[in-house]
Amino acid sequence: MLYLVPTPLGNLKDITLRALEVLQQVDVILCEDTRTSSKLLQHYNIQKPLSPYHQHNEHKIFEHVADQLAVGKTMALVTDAGTPGISDPAFLLVRECNKRNIKVECLPGPAAFVPALVNSGLPINRFIFEGFLPLKKGRHTLFTQLATEERTMVFYESPVRLLKTLKDLVAYFGADRPCCISRELTKMFEENYRGTLQQAYDHFSSKAIKGEIVMVVQGKEKFVHSSVE
Repeated sequence: MLYLVPTPLGNLKDITLRALEVLQQVDVILCEDTRTSSKLLQHYNIQKPLSPYHQHNEHKIFEHVADQLAVGKTMALVTDAGTPGISDPAFLLVRECNKRNIKVECLPGPAAFVPALVNSGLPINRFIFEGFLPLKKGRHTLFTQLATEERTMVFYESPVRLLKTLKDLVAYFGADRPCCISRELTKMFEENYRGTLQQAYDHFSSKAIKGEIVMVVQGKEKFVHSSVE
């Protein structure tokens, strides 16, 4: 059996009792970075074998992992932070398990886009999640398509690329488009900056940017025609 176990975004208290129970019971824990996962396990006094499973090796080993699951091993898959499969490895292994009728169970838990979206103050009745944006190929096409998107949009971004992406969003969406930029969620220096895209660009241009970023951008407002009869 394979368990997908969400892990804290930063605050180690943000883990469920069930997640801790599963991590204590499995045979092996597949993890994105053994150093990061070791800190969490040590904090909760969990001693289990760790095996690297990340974007650089998943294509090579997901079938081997499924082989081990098929002969009776029970494993948990975790990432450095958040829910496996949300802009992190999991899809290939889950699909392979489904093909082989190996049971997969995903526990509920942290995902960075949820608190960022909810506390943004932007409309959340309908939204789309785009994850990390293309670096080059397909970037122009995607921004052109999204410029007329009416639903609230959620993106992940790294601190080193935040200013470039904000500059691109200003160019494609307009300087006055409302947004909320969240970083260091659940940590001591959490920041949620609310304003327009241009204001966000100016704000982050004047400071050192640290931590993973969640960008929430309001969709294009629908123009409603009215007539008087």
